[in-house]
Amino acid sequence: MNKHKRFVTIAGATGLAVMLSACGGFDDEEADNGGDGGDPAEEGDEDVDEPEDAGDAEVTLRLAHSASEDHQYNIAAEHFQEEVAEQTDGDVAIEIHGNATLGGEGEAIEQVLDGSLAMTTVAADSNLANTVSEMNLFGIPYIFEDEDHVYDMLDGDLGDDMLGMVGDNGMVGMGYWEVGMRHITNSQQEIESPEDMDGLSIRVQPSPVWEAHMNALGASPTPVDFDELYSSLDQGVVDGQENPLPTIDSMNFYEVQEYVSLTGHTYTPAVVLMSEDAQDELGEHFEDVQAAVEATTEFHRDELSQMEDDVIERIEDAGVTITEEVDHEAFLEATEDVREEVSDDVPSELVDRVLEHADD
Repeated sequence: MNKHKRFVTIAGATGLAVMLSACGGFDDEEADNGGDGGDPAEEGDEDVDEPEDAGDAEVTLRLAHSASEDHQYNIAAEHFQEEVAEQTDGDVAIEIHGNATLGGEGEAIEQVLDGSLAMTTVAADSNLANTVSEMNLFGIPYIFEDEDHVYDMLDGDLGDDMLGMVGDNGMVGMGYWEVGMRHITNSQQEIESPEDMDGLSIRVQPSPVWEAHMNALGASPTPVDFDELYSSLDQGVVDGQENPLPTIDSMNFYEVQEYVSLTGHTYTPAVVLMSEDAQDELGEHFEDVQAAVEATTEFHRDELSQMEDDVIERIEDAGVTITEEVDHEAFLEATEDVREEVSDDVPSELVDRVLEHADD
């Protein structure tokens, strides 16, 4: 698969001027584990990864995420754990709490805000958007051409400014790890155009943005908690869902879905958050931990790229039909109103700046 295949984007849409002039409010509802990081552990289970020499550290920081052990969240967290130990000569240790053992993404954000949790990594456009509304930028369909466009934006001034907006809301925005480009799966038929979505029940995160998105495509949006998604797909409660390829793989959705369409409709970054209390506790080691976040970003991007190649091969071998030839222009046109609604909560200046990073 050509992971950097260019998709049609709003940069070429004729209605762009209307979208950029939109203003107003668009409130996200709270989503349970809305970042689709992984299957939360059963109540009372523990999933803690402590470095072997944690007892020698001057500072131990707890990092929580909602992902399963083989999900991209945890892969990044474990690499970060090693980077921090190296960057600080063992003075700082990272204790990883995975599988939502400390709560879902919304709860983790609240704990970072009140200082009871040092760090978390969460999807940008779900629960975090309830606190930092500008993160709804990542819910705009087809605003990004490909991963290169995304990384150019995240690594530039706009990415820094959006982390600053996290800071304006009482947390420290450390950087961006990977969730990935999102694609649609289903059990009924190949999806090449919006017409193929008509009447399909598609699981969505419980958010007005995602419900509007699927309604615009003629599908029936059905909110389902992430920990119930596999069984809902298996039992036919919903026909399909949408997630990045590594999530489709790590959660075994391909076992109960016959078709994967590479729609690439949105890209979701994982935002790395730290509490202000933890920043103060780190003192001079804060810069070392920041460097570890950035090193993990580079590692994670390379890792996700390889993971996507591996996933495509693995699920094709399992008998799943992969549809690469998708009419992105038709999907773009069908979701034009959604882009306007989402942009109600995202300053048009942010959208403008994203488009400036698109290749002509």
